[in-house]
Amino acid sequence: MDKKLGEFSAKKVEALIIDLRDSPPTNDFATAAEFAKRFCPKGKPLFTLRKPAARQDRVFSSDREPAFQGLVMVLADGDTAGGAETLAGALRFYDKALIIGQPTAGRAVEYSDLQLPSGKMLRVAVAEAVLPEGRPLFPDGVKPDLPVEMSMADKRQIFQLSVQKGMGPFVYETERPHLNEAALLAGTNPELDAAEAAQERRRRPPEKPAAHDPVLQRALDVVTSLEIYQKR
Repeated sequence: MDKKLGEFSAKKVEALIIDLRDSPPTNDFATAAEFAKRFCPKGKPLFTLRKPAARQDRVFSSDREPAFQGLVMVLADGDTAGGAETLAGALRFYDKALIIGQPTAGRAVEYSDLQLPSGKMLRVAVAEAVLPEGRPLFPDGVKPDLPVEMSMADKRQIFQLSVQKGMGPFVYETERPHLNEAALLAGTNPELDAAEAAQERRRRPPEKPAAHDPVLQRALDVVTSLEIYQKR
């Protein structure tokens, strides 16, 4: 990640979309803090693990200058849990990142596993994550700034397909055929061909709509709109 962030300046990357959907709950808050340090100001607390019983707070702070200070969009939903929730909250608090999607799981807690005599394992929450403004993430999680509905089944299907196809096919519309010089020389009309093909498809049984990611689409729309506005 450091290598990629180092390349952004030369490539003039001014906006970044961080997809935290489908992040399972874990106790790995140290990794979440390491990620957040690349975007949040040095010397500031990122979040705190508060243990009410023992009164022993563990504060995670940034000890380095941010590597990226452009526009940040964070995608989140009910599968965003654990350390990913602290990351989303810290980015919004310091980096003014916009959270797009659905509320996070509200499970940013640290667990302790206890072995029972029966051989089963009992998992107990022993600490809760608290954001710099003092708000705990359990049980309400992080609320989105821009709510966007998307079924979990559709999201998981897209994530699986994107391993081979990337995310482009699930966001961008396909290019529409149009009449050009090459078509004139060949004596063809792509627009007419496309219209005839569409008419033929309408005679067939309706096809299942192509998979689409409205959450990522909304983030790209916001980035594009802000870029156009700033250039006016």
